[in-house]
Amino acid sequence: MSQDFVRQLPGSGLVTQRKAALGDAVHLDIPMVLLLLAISAYGLLILYSAVGQQTAPILSQSIKILAGLGAMIVIAQISPIFYMRLAPWIFLGALLLLALIYVFGVEIKGSRRWLRIPGVMNFQPSEIMKLVLPLILAWYFHDRHLPPKARHVFWSLVIIAIPVMMIAMQPDLGTSLIIGASGLFVLLLAGVSWRLVFSAIGIGVISAPALWFVLRDYQRQRILTLLDPERDPLGAGWNIIQSKTAIGSGGLSGKGLFEGTQSHLDFLPESQTDFIIAVLGEELGLVGVVTLLILYLLLIGRGVILSLQAQDTFGRLLSGSITFTFFVYVFVNIGMVSGILPVVGVPLPLVSHGGTSILTLFAGFGILMSIHTHRRITL
Repeated sequence: MSQDFVRQLPGSGLVTQRKAALGDAVHLDIPMVLLLLAISAYGLLILYSAVGQQTAPILSQSIKILAGLGAMIVIAQISPIFYMRLAPWIFLGALLLLALIYVFGVEIKGSRRWLRIPGVMNFQPSEIMKLVLPLILAWYFHDRHLPPKARHVFWSLVIIAIPVMMIAMQPDLGTSLIIGASGLFVLLLAGVSWRLVFSAIGIGVISAPALWFVLRDYQRQRILTLLDPERDPLGAGWNIIQSKTAIGSGGLSGKGLFEGTQSHLDFLPESQTDFIIAVLGEELGLVGVVTLLILYLLLIGRGVILSLQAQDTFGRLLSGSITFTFFVYVFVNIGMVSGILPVVGVPLPLVSHGGTSILTLFAGFGILMSIHTHRRITL
């Protein structure tokens, strides 16, 4: 072949250098950062109304958001290889924190979920596990043949079951289900047989009546309340009835910001945490809720795009699980507030007042950006 002909081939034998985008240069995905800032700012506005326009909770939430952004930026600078190598040790550390709950845990409202750092803060180890479980499973599968073999599926289910059962015993059924989902997403993304998936669903449906006798009394009460909130309107059904009343009274455009009656007159429980979207629906109506949902969908869509662009098994599994777990987080909260799912105590991500959940959410997106911006550029 003549040298002249080779020179005419576009890009033949040449390593082209492309100018790094601003986001890649600082290891951040700019569209994702902007969406996170928009949701956080929108959440602060709604929270300001939910807490009766008090400045102290807003200042506290703002500090947590800034701390989360700082953690996200730092985490995004570190190569995913670092997280992959430390995954087993991080998992063991997270399990140790869950075990410490049973010895040193702080009990709040009948649940022992928090560990206290004296003079600093309380935090929930279960929130950390939302990131750590997908991390260890992505590490487990990264050098194994996919789709996974039966023995690999079995051991991954064992890995999932350990933290899920530890958290369910606190008791914290809602968080344990979300953490279980984060692990199952890794299995699905790894290509587990759909025959196995549908078989597991069938077994779950068949065994559902038997599971009823395993549930605690308050968990049974929540399921009965979901089916018929009016059976105890002043007790177990109060939360969901007031939440649906608040959302329905908002109509299309709402009563106006800071003009909600259900939350400001203390009819709506947990208005600054689990039921904060009811405040949004009452004050800004369907327009306000749809605006938030669009921001969520854009963020989730961006996460899916970055996951598809990951160039190795570890990156694809971990980033995909982080993205879909965030979707479940949003779906479960909105579902329970609107009455289509049992009330399980899951906050609305980046909007509800909280600490550990905000930090872990930003940390998760930091890992996702790290996977994306450290990808190898190939021709």
